[in-house]
Amino acid sequence: MSNIRNFCIIAHIDHGKSTLADRLLEVTGTIERRKMRDQVLDSMELERERGITIKMTPVRMNYTLDAIRYTLNLIDTPGHIDFAYEVSRALKAVEGAIVLVDATQGVQAQTISVLQMAREVNRKIIPAVNKIDSPLARIPETKRQIAGLCDLPESEVLLVSGKTGEGVPELLFAVTERIPAPRAASEEVAGFQGLVFDFKYSNHTGVIIFVRVFGGTAKKGDKLRFAASEQLFTVIEAGIFSPQETPVDSLSAGEIGYIVTGIKEPGVASVGDTILPAKGGGVPLPGYDRPRPVVWASVFPESQDDFNSLKQAISRLRLSDSSFTYEEESGGLLGRGFRCGFLGMLHLEIVTERLRREWNLELVVTTPSIIYEVVTKRGKREIIYSAARFPEYGDIVEVYEPLVEARIITPSDYLPALMPMFYNHEATVELTESFGDNRNLIVLSMPIRELMRGFFDEVKSLSSGFASLSYKITGMRLTDVVKLELLVAEEVIPAFSRIVSRKRVELDAEAAVGKLHSILPRQLFATKIQGRALGRIISSRTVRAMAKDVTGYLYGGDRTRKMKLWQQQKEGKKRLKEQGTGRVRIPHDVFVKMVQS
Repeated sequence: MSNIRNFCIIAHIDHGKSTLADRLLEVTGTIERRKMRDQVLDSMELERERGITIKMTPVRMNYTLDAIRYTLNLIDTPGHIDFAYEVSRALKAVEGAIVLVDATQGVQAQTISVLQMAREVNRKIIPAVNKIDSPLARIPETKRQIAGLCDLPESEVLLVSGKTGEGVPELLFAVTERIPAPRAASEEVAGFQGLVFDFKYSNHTGVIIFVRVFGGTAKKGDKLRFAASEQLFTVIEAGIFSPQETPVDSLSAGEIGYIVTGIKEPGVASVGDTILPAKGGGVPLPGYDRPRPVVWASVFPESQDDFNSLKQAISRLRLSDSSFTYEEESGGLLGRGFRCGFLGMLHLEIVTERLRREWNLELVVTTPSIIYEVVTKRGKREIIYSAARFPEYGDIVEVYEPLVEARIITPSDYLPALMPMFYNHEATVELTESFGDNRNLIVLSMPIRELMRGFFDEVKSLSSGFASLSYKITGMRLTDVVKLELLVAEEVIPAFSRIVSRKRVELDAEAAVGKLHSILPRQLFATKIQGRALGRIISSRTVRAMAKDVTGYLYGGDRTRKMKLWQQQKEGKKRLKEQGTGRVRIPHDVFVKMVQS
């Protein structure tokens, strides 16, 4: 174990974690140069398309220094705040972390958040400045920032370039010197003890768990059990990530690898569980806190014939993404579907896109909402996850909503433009202080509801892309919100319901009705779109009927011939509505565009 080093790379999004990981794999010879490609650890199609890391990825590298052979276990982590839970799990499985900062951007808000997470679990920190080859790099300023943040001398801050490989050998040397080797298991631990930090599902071999081994050895044929579910299983295969899954004879204390369990039942494996010997004994590890969903949305199949396919797809996806939750629900007009909890808007977008792509499903996704605590006139206190289930106007006494503490780091020149925007999003400025290098740190208290209303996009726009944001949930507060419903052809569409501030209800109703009016396909009859709140219609627009020229073939003659055909057409459209065949069919792409508004 003395020659094992377990570490991860943590940073703000787009600071070059995956590119640096590519160079580490290249320098250590884990992947041959001719087989290298950009973002080699980002295997998901969506990751490569968007240029971001969504899933943490473990990999083992062999590195020789002064004739000593080291085993380096790296976990590449996401940088977006929505995937902070992935980072927290990776940190529990390692002894140290490289904190990476982009030399062209400096320390960002998420840098502070991930560094705090590493400190809370007492991990050894190696600060590094990336992209030093860029002509825009501000190396001295960035070194000073990260050194001050980590309470370390500037001499301990490493300079690297994930693009050219400059400084990577020095970084590997620092990993072997500064990050401690795994500690030997205590005398209380008898037999195998492993922490499940991730898992996935295979149709052929069942659940494959990713484990950090803290004690003992696991090999093919061993009998083990999950501490939480008490489920027994036989090890079908043990292996490492290099970076593809590679079988080995055994996994021993201090190592990171995978175990094929053969279990095909849902709900047996869980992130944070401990793997112990089958015949009792063993001490469970502390594990992880459960993720707290921030955003909720209902997902329905466009055709109810696809409900079972959606159910299977969601249960399988849950095996590879333990940070989203779901439960079955019935959505009235939309039929049966699932109420899902996500860690943020990007997380929601990624999960629904994966369902569409990987399982070829056409989905209806409701407008995202958050948790509200409602006190009704009957004295009942309810937790509301869905805008469609929000009590009717006149039946509410009090409503409470979650608050967040948001941290924004921005160049000082953009403060005059940002301050009015904070007010428009109901944010209270708690602290404004200099962050050095003509930048300011702003601490805000604001409702999550406003954070979801395009807040981050506005911050980026007003700061020309230079500001960064991180946040954490702090509690609940009394609020004044109402339910806004959209009616199409005088029929409420639950997927479009949303909770909005009472003082903005007219503006939001006009905006929602206007957007739906612009994207809803025309029907054979005129279709009225209305926004309803506070017990009345607030906004209304009409989509004109399809224009079919029923008199186009006529030539000459009296006008009464045309009038007769127009009257027949009018009566036909009226019969359509009376028979129910005039009901408006809303394509799934309309739901997608409304969610993205």
